[in-house]
Amino acid sequence: MAAETKPAAASGVAGEMEVEAYRRLFPVAFLERHLGESVRIDARRLREARPTTVALGAVSSAHGSALARLGDTAMLASVKLEVMSPPAEHPDEGSVAVEFHMPPICSPLVRPGRPTDVAPVISKALEDVLTSSGMLNLKDLCLITGKASWLAYLDIYCLNADGSLFDAALISAVAAFTHLFRLVVKLSALLCSPLQIMEIPLVSVGDDGRLFTVGGNDGKNKFELVNREKRKLTLDSSDRLVSLQKLGGAVTCMATIKECISLAKERRRSLREILLDSIKAMEVDQTE
Repeated sequence: MAAETKPAAASGVAGEMEVEAYRRLFPVAFLERHLGESVRIDARRLREARPTTVALGAVSSAHGSALARLGDTAMLASVKLEVMSPPAEHPDEGSVAVEFHMPPICSPLVRPGRPTDVAPVISKALEDVLTSSGMLNLKDLCLITGKASWLAYLDIYCLNADGSLFDAALISAVAAFTHLFRLVVKLSALLCSPLQIMEIPLVSVGDDGRLFTVGGNDGKNKFELVNREKRKLTLDSSDRLVSLQKLGGAVTCMATIKECISLAKERRRSLREILLDSIKAMEVDQTE
């Protein structure tokens, strides 16, 4: 029996090698053949999203963190808060600094010591989306107008690059901010609420005039607080269109754009459920 199965196994390996050789030698024809059959090269249908998972609290040293996976693409995001001087042009606002990293481990195409062209593009796109969408209200990050505010450092590390880098990075960013959230309503009520809430730590001023964070009831009693009540940052999860991006390619007709918007709204709803499931998993781990 073993002798009879060897030719079939060899044939299977040879067939896979031929397919891989064809893909490398004729990439356009390889993709066009799949598109003609409405199938992606990973066997997904054209409108089928990649399998997505989110795990909160992946980095213990960060104020908020998350690990997101879209298919084989993996992103690790972390958020750290620091007290800084507010921007001169917006003295009553805090700020967000975004940095997207692609270390050599994420892809054989990334060489040590050579920055990738795509990393700064994704960093800028993420910062634009996070600030222009209203997901975070920067005025809620202000501590003392013109003197002190919160600066949220968002660092995203691409652990494995296998496409959809911006989507995976954005999901990991939202999840990392979600990890900062202390839910003040029951999760069942959250499913019907358009908002989630994040608490900002308490801050006091030392004798030298420097600001520092305090925590717990002892902090409330021993220090004069700049923010006497913990401020709540609102995260907008409404079903509205924030931006459209199309990088390269031919002009797209309006019908295609409308279809993409419809698919994006469906994807947002499924991602919200995935995020809520990750919150449930985190709460279970904390209670055990």
